[in-house]
Amino acid sequence: MRLQLGPILVAIVALAVIASWHDAFDQLTWWLEAWWVLAGLLAVVVISRKHRITPLLQVLLALHAIVLLAGAHWTYECVPLGEWWRGWFGFQRNHYDRLGHFMQGFTPAIMIRELLRRTSPLGPRGWLPVLCVACALAFSAFFEMIEWGTSVALGHSADAFLGSQGDPWDAQWDMLYCLIGATISIVAFSVVTNIHERELARILPRHEAQ
Repeated sequence: MRLQLGPILVAIVALAVIASWHDAFDQLTWWLEAWWVLAGLLAVVVISRKHRITPLLQVLLALHAIVLLAGAHWTYECVPLGEWWRGWFGFQRNHYDRLGHFMQGFTPAIMIRELLRRTSPLGPRGWLPVLCVACALAFSAFFEMIEWGTSVALGHSADAFLGSQGDPWDAQWDMLYCLIGATISIVAFSVVTNIHERELARILPRHEAQ
């Protein structure tokens, strides 16, 4: 009997949500960080009932969710993995948030590619890779505005959500890492290996995959 990847990943993320919520460092920060995962989990469950999602995107979404939930549990400036990096490499700050913003480009780039291949006349080459990276970067810029607006509205209580750790160029670094993540993702899974296109070909009608 062949196991279905989707339900397994949904269960893993659901358990990660519970673990992240339990004894979280700050409940307000948890909600600000984790609601994206909760909304995404619901969306995946609803969408997957009518439309198949490629295994690649399913795995990337699950990995992205776990990265976000770790940041929600500890806050990004206190995640132990980032503290280990600080000790190993002599960093002046916890850089776990850079991983979060790298994933903010790495996963959405493939999600956008899958959406455009399903709903637009764009082929697998041409402008599609550029648009995928550009859309991921646009979302990153939008997220930075959300962080700014939340910080203005809630004041110091949202400092952990803002996560700048005193770096005046934090927003620019965040967008740079998103750009790097999106570019690597598209190049790795579309341009070089073509993994994503092969998976799309298995689940899309032939006329949609052209």
